[in-house]
Amino acid sequence: MKVSIKELSVSMELGTKGVEFDVYDASGSKHLGDLRIGKATITWSRGKTSKNVVRKSWEELIGWFEKD
Repeated sequence: MKVSIKELSVSMELGTKGVEFDVYDASGSKHLGDLRIGKATITWSRGKTSKNVVRKSWEELIGWFEKD
């Protein structure tokens, strides 16, 4: 995967908008989606539209990572 940060400050605390990543395939030619990490939620938007959105709370994400 090729992942780049859309906007980055040197030192940053996540605010309401969070930070957004562009995610491309390994060759960098196909945009797979956007990943936004915020204070309350993590959001994955597949493709170039905001209609394909999956939103999870931090608790849900941590639970998913920690399950057996």
